[in-house]
Amino acid sequence: MAGFLSAKNQEYLATKEGIHVCQGNIWSQYAIDNQDGDGSVCYPYYPSKEHFCKPAQGKEDFIDCVNLDGWTMDFLAARREGLSYDEGFNSRMGVGPIETFGWFGYETGLKEMMHTTAIHYDKGFKLNGFAWVTNCWELSLKFDYQGLTSWLSEINKRWPDVKFITQGEFGLIWRAENKNNDFNYRFNETGSGIGGSDADKEINWYMNKKFRLAILKDLNTKEEKIIDFTRYDIKAEEPESGSTRNWTLFGDINQKQTRDQDKPIPISKLSKEQKAIIMQYYPNLLE
Repeated sequence: MAGFLSAKNQEYLATKEGIHVCQGNIWSQYAIDNQDGDGSVCYPYYPSKEHFCKPAQGKEDFIDCVNLDGWTMDFLAARREGLSYDEGFNSRMGVGPIETFGWFGYETGLKEMMHTTAIHYDKGFKLNGFAWVTNCWELSLKFDYQGLTSWLSEINKRWPDVKFITQGEFGLIWRAENKNNDFNYRFNETGSGIGGSDADKEINWYMNKKFRLAILKDLNTKEEKIIDFTRYDIKAEEPESGSTRNWTLFGDINQKQTRDQDKPIPISKLSKEQKAIIMQYYPNLLE
């Protein structure tokens, strides 16, 4: 369990130490805890030797270490940068206790945790054929014992066949079933209305080894915009200095909107090249 771990270090784990699962990325992390590493896939993948956030494209850049996310996020909250007490959002809100129980108390916090969990165990399971929710639980916090018990009890009631296992065990199960990066993950969420999870927004994520794509829909106006398009089929590089905080893999458009080019765009404004790449995986998506 590493938080962020560079491609070289994950390759070392696999080739020198025989370790083939690593919690080596924190999905959407940006402007939180002095760690920036947005740009990856949020479900398991084999990383590229070029960048730990990039899925390997073939044998030449393949690292045999299943790279796992450490904290399951509410996708609508996670599209934001950092946190704001004034605006009442935390981009890390999901199943973590600090951003749920700590911010909103037990009742509302548990609602948000169950909302985030359901994104994966309900529709996510139907879309992907499996589902997982991961939580690096801060057990040193005073509210965690009650919160952890409440969350797991509610999961057991609603999804009694869910298994509670370690990240390592889950990663090895995925590795046994997947020999390469032939995944095609999809997620759909309508906001909970809590914190940065806007109740009037719907988000759809599409993630495969070539790119990730996020489409945000305003449920009032029905307007849809691209908020993230990150290509993995082009060259990527990790920072030369290991001491820098920003290891983000920026794409054409990044969900955090920290650059001028990250302003959300209508689907019609995608370039011909971008549309062609997307249509390879989703022929009817842009109609």
